[in-house]
Amino acid sequence: MSTHSITLTVNGREITQQVEARTLLVHFIREALSLTGTHIGCDTTSCGACTISMNGRAVKSCTYFAVQANGATLETVEGLAQNGTLHPIQEGFWEKHGLQCGFCTPGMMISAKHLLSQNPNPTEEEIRWGIAGNLCRCTGYNKIVEAIQYAAEKMAATAEVAE
Repeated sequence: MSTHSITLTVNGREITQQVEARTLLVHFIREALSLTGTHIGCDTTSCGACTISMNGRAVKSCTYFAVQANGATLETVEGLAQNGTLHPIQEGFWEKHGLQCGFCTPGMMISAKHLLSQNPNPTEEEIRWGIAGNLCRCTGYNKIVEAIQYAAEKMAATAEVAE
């Protein structure tokens, strides 16, 4: 098997490891890094359970080889909370009951973070489009949309206080 050395920054931590050329990024994250919040759903980019942030963009990690991420900065759901404090998106999912089984939740949260970084005050329709690449079989999406609206409001209020 052909192996390559890759260096990534994952959730703020630089990591250098050997990886087989055929290893999917989602498997590398889960197995080599033990970051199991990134879920494996369909392996075809249809469900979004494997969504992570790569260089600030929400991407489906089942469609990348780990070697393609060499030099990238990745954020997984484990990187959202800082110093024991939930990110407003995590808080929104908690407060607005934006999850049931939780399988899609990590990918939804990463997609929501990307959406809010691009559009801090999205409409309901914009939120629905922003998470359109993430499928949920349990919630009917209403509570997820409310959770993202909650996060947007909290992030805006925090930004106002900081100014």
